[in-house]
Amino acid sequence: MQIDPAKYKSISSGFGVLLKEQGVRGFFRGWVPTLLGYSAQGACKYGFYEFFKKYYSDIAGPEFSAKYKTLIYLAGSASAEVIADIALCPFEAVKVRVQTQPGFARGLSDGLPKFVKSEGALGLYKGIVPLWGRQIPYTMMKFASFETIVELLYKHAIPTPKDQCSKSFQLGVSFAGGYVAGVLCAIVSHPADNLVSFLNNAKGATVGDAVKKLGLWGLFTRGLPLRIVMIGTLTGAQWGLYDAFKVFAGLPTTGGITPAPAATVPAKV
Repeated sequence: MQIDPAKYKSISSGFGVLLKEQGVRGFFRGWVPTLLGYSAQGACKYGFYEFFKKYYSDIAGPEFSAKYKTLIYLAGSASAEVIADIALCPFEAVKVRVQTQPGFARGLSDGLPKFVKSEGALGLYKGIVPLWGRQIPYTMMKFASFETIVELLYKHAIPTPKDQCSKSFQLGVSFAGGYVAGVLCAIVSHPADNLVSFLNNAKGATVGDAVKKLGLWGLFTRGLPLRIVMIGTLTGAQWGLYDAFKVFAGLPTTGGITPAPAATVPAKV
């Protein structure tokens, strides 16, 4: 729908056309670069987020990090995503080309060398700026809104304090908060997602070409409903799995009401 709206006019017709032309296997085209790329990106994203969140909190100090915690979440997530997208970008370039140009390659093993031969190694990163434009706002919304939503749920919707809730209940809250955050992520990052798909599909294409062909309205809305369902479910599952791993490791789940920093007691002389 993003690359050829004349052919894939709607979600239902898109599924029908793809099934008719490529069969069930068409739905799984490009799954290897997707799996490897987003696994590498996810590891960097979540790992570096925890690192940068602590790093910026330590710089700000307990009082300011508690007062401006949303800024800490935004800065930490943005910093983590810059690194994560460097890992993702080559896989994303090959994935888009494999998915949108049938016959280009069967997957990553033959698609990667063919892509490099055609556009050079640096061609794998020609979409890095639009990818940052898509993923950095996406991840800032993903982490900051998730932390805020979970805190609001425990504060206003759940009568039992978080530390008295069962771990399974806390994981349910993580999924619910993640799903809502995912919907917001999809809306914020969708124009850049259309740009990334357009640029990686056509050799030599520019942002201006994409805007001219898709139009501003199409840039913001084409394929959005399907992406909301996909990203909402995916983000909810990611937060659920991430917090499940933290519980397994003996750590608390993410988010919740942050205790107020302890008052500083003047030293006795």
